[in-house]
Amino acid sequence: MSTPPARGLVNHRRCLDRVPPPGAPEATRFHQRLPGYAPTPVRALPGVATQLGIGALRLKDESDRLGLPAFKILGASWAVEQALRQDPAIRTLVAASAGNHGRAVARCAANRGLACRIYLPAGASLARADAIAAEGAVVVPVESGYDGAVAAAGTADEPGTALIADVARQPDEVCPGWVADGYGTLFRELAEQLGAPVDLVLVPVGVGALASAAVRWAAHTAGCPPVVGVEPVAAACLTGSLRAGRPVTVPTPGTSLAGLDCATPSAVAWPVLRDGLTGMITVDDPEAHAAVRELADLGLAIGDCGAAPLAALRRLLADPGCQPLRAALELGPTTRVLCLATEGPTDPAGYRTVLGATT
Repeated sequence: MSTPPARGLVNHRRCLDRVPPPGAPEATRFHQRLPGYAPTPVRALPGVATQLGIGALRLKDESDRLGLPAFKILGASWAVEQALRQDPAIRTLVAASAGNHGRAVARCAANRGLACRIYLPAGASLARADAIAAEGAVVVPVESGYDGAVAAAGTADEPGTALIADVARQPDEVCPGWVADGYGTLFRELAEQLGAPVDLVLVPVGVGALASAAVRWAAHTAGCPPVVGVEPVAAACLTGSLRAGRPVTVPTPGTSLAGLDCATPSAVAWPVLRDGLTGMITVDDPEAHAAVRELADLGLAIGDCGAAPLAALRRLLADPGCQPLRAALELGPTTRVLCLATEGPTDPAGYRTVLGATT
């Protein structure tokens, strides 16, 4: 029987000199003008830090961003704004999504008086589909996984339609770059909120748009804090790509971390992640669920994907297989860690089940 790959990976191709700077602050000024805009909070978790033997643990809480339970509205709203500036005749927005991005695009469409279609992969929860439909969008189920939904959305090219994609199959696609630039607002907020430098940033990775924004911010921040990506064991496309030195597609048998259930990294994000990530950690569903419960005990309602960085931090500090990554990060009792908690509970029934589960 073959030995499973280690759950921690050091990225030996890291070269920060090649990482581009963050996008221009115009996106942040745009967000600041939106009704209801406010920076999401940064939570200090001193008790967890003490238990883990590190200096500090902070959590950027994206469970309520412009009235939605995830950070995705930052990228979607800026991409829609850019698309409409280029073509004011757009009347319909289209996207592929397992939930959060689709709901964000649907909200943007409703705010702009536009029609919307969201292509949903097989296995997406009914609650997430219903939430998208409640925004006024037409939900189109696809009988395959996320990559199949992306392909289906990409065929919607009738006049007056704009594809608001957060993933690119070709490196010259423009919209996924707009989405990543929109996520830059999150990191501009952090620059003002943290007060002191951090020594490690843990960020969930799906197709890689948010992680690429994290890398661009960190690489051009004082001290260049290392960024480590977090993926499900069952959908570790970026871990596999870093091992191979090129983008690869991996099998995705399914994971409760729906927003991270991605088989192929974005072609636009890939060069930034290859050059800027220090490493990767993979977590399984039970580890993420345990982190959900841990955060709930602290009074924080965070979904599976948002809790994954805390699960990854626990694995990083305890797993002998992560020793090379620990050494590369120079972790110790003064290390200050930042986790990006990217979503609140987006499937209420599933969240209640996780809270009621026992380890």
